Amino acid sequence: MKNILIPTDFSKNSHNAIRYALDYFADIPVNFYLLHVASIEIQEPNGEGDGFTKSIANVTTLQNASSKLKSLINTCKTSRLNAQHKFYAIEDDLNLVEAIRKQVIAKEIDYILMGTRGMSVSNLKRLGSNTCEVITKVKCSIMVIPGNARFRKISNIAFITDYNNIFRSKIFSTLSDNLELHNSALRVLNIRTHNLGLNSEQTDNKGFLHYSFREKKHSFHFVENKELETGLKNFIETWDISMVSIVAKNLNFIERLLLRPVAKLVSYEPNVPFLVIHE
Repeated sequence: MKNILIPTDFSKNSHNAIRYALDYFADIPVNFYLLHVASIEIQEPNGEGDGFTKSIANVTTLQNASSKLKSLINTCKTSRLNAQHKFYAIEDDLNLVEAIRKQVIAKEIDYILMGTRGMSVSNLKRLGSNTCEVITKVKCSIMVIPGNARFRKISNIAFITDYNNIFRSKIFSTLSDNLELHNSALRVLNIRTHNLGLNSEQTDNKGFLHYSFREKKHSFHFVENKELETGLKNFIETWDISMVSIVAKNLNFIERLLLRPVAKLVSYEPNVPFLVIHE
């Protein structure tokens, strides 16, 4: 039984993440925990207003949120295709990161799923700050679902690595779970600005990766490109990649792919989910 936590603010993006989760985990038993973090700080339009007015606004907002969450749970229950999918509503007034940390421990969460508007220049400067905080501050694997992502057969999962880090068992087990879930192939991708070859340590780590996935369909790929975004985009299109995975420890890649400033975004706007794996 998997335990999946999905924070929701009732936006289209969070609804899309829920829809994607139901499809992605369609064939296995899952406890879905839908978390809404209530905003308890309401300001009047002009920044003023007495305490009583603000208190009433807070109560109304919280009541509306509770109603929306119950409605969302009911929608999930009526639309589920798997009788072993269970849904639970959670409300909290902590900040988002603390609320998620609390539930990760209490509910033994396997994955966090979060929707985002995507990363186009036209709609935001960088990936949603909430998602960024969760990726960097919560020690739990997270799937980032772009707003334009639609579930399709997971034929190939890309795993981006520079081979500099020793791969720990949690990485293998998480990748293996996802490969087995959809009978997918693993495409290990190394993107470098120059073709300098691998040093001895990198070669050993690559060999260990090959040995660890010896019973899974997998292949190794090298792309030389000065722009990580361009190299990844081309690889996704060429190899029909359905999901991109990366180790959370590899902050350099994560910052360049997910947390970089708008000037670096250019036309790069992925429509495949990212799986960030925490060890």
